[in-house]
Amino acid sequence: MPEGPTLAELGEAELIRRLGAFAPAGQFSDDAALLTLNASGSMQPGGSLLVVNTDVLVEDVHFSDATTGATDVGWRAAAANLSDLAAMGCQGTLGITVGLVAPGHTPWSWVEEAYAGMAALVAAHGGVLLGGDCSGGSQRLLAITALGRLESGRGGPIRRGDGRPGDLLVCTGVHGLSRLGLALLRQEALPTISQDARSRAVAAHRRPRPRFDAVTALTASRPSALPWRVAGCDSSDGLAEAAACLAVASGCTALLDPERLPLAPELDGLAAGTAWCLWGGEDFELVLALEPTWAEGLVERLEGVRPIGRLTPPQPAGPLLWSTDGGAIRPPGGAFRHFG
Repeated sequence: MPEGPTLAELGEAELIRRLGAFAPAGQFSDDAALLTLNASGSMQPGGSLLVVNTDVLVEDVHFSDATTGATDVGWRAAAANLSDLAAMGCQGTLGITVGLVAPGHTPWSWVEEAYAGMAALVAAHGGVLLGGDCSGGSQRLLAITALGRLESGRGGPIRRGDGRPGDLLVCTGVHGLSRLGLALLRQEALPTISQDARSRAVAAHRRPRPRFDAVTALTASRPSALPWRVAGCDSSDGLAEAAACLAVASGCTALLDPERLPLAPELDGLAAGTAWCLWGGEDFELVLALEPTWAEGLVERLEGVRPIGRLTPPQPAGPLLWSTDGGAIRPPGGAFRHFG
């Protein structure tokens, strides 16, 4: 066997950094790739940018029959990809291609339902199934590539590295609800939770929605005197991870206000509530860094958007700190890791 670190030892961030050496500079730095569609190589009136994203969902890593039916697997697979398009500034999708891997004993009904779930979500946001590939394998896998467009005159790209000190950090909705839904589906030991709260949590986990509406509101709320400059990503890997990614990419430190965390009300009183809000993941909201007046306008325009902190010049204590005491915010033991 070749010597050197394993993928588990590298972790996802370092793996992506190393893979970026095989691509043009900065190509691996955002939620998706941008391709210019006009001959000049830059955005011009009437021009557009193509946004391309790929995500993979693997059986027993991202889904299982014990918690998720086939239709919901398809929906969630598409939602993960479309959320990345929204995180780049798209207001809809052109469509998706799908790579399916499955053992030969997989029932056709499972495949049919999974594709129905994908098609339903994609159609709801203006897109279609464009094709793909299929292969046999030892476990089920859905590899999806989603396509979107950024058109001149309708906003602009959202890039992780476009934050500046003084920007406010805002998020588009509550966090931790999907993680609660997963806990309920796994039948983890929990305090008594009302049936309505259970239903909302399970729905948040099984049927997340990409926040294209937030991009539309973001565009409409931009003060006319301000140029387009938005840093952002989605919170599929957790709210804290998203804030840290923006901070690192922008050469800043993110200060989160513990009094303004977007904790889902259903998590009130749960011992794991704050940890699930910060690190639970799969909430598929947007986390944005904006000039303060723009951030305030977005908060007023779209229900559920709230400020959660701010960006500062880089601080020695790290990229993600509490605003109250400057303490570092670190993941709890057992937080999800892509390679174990």
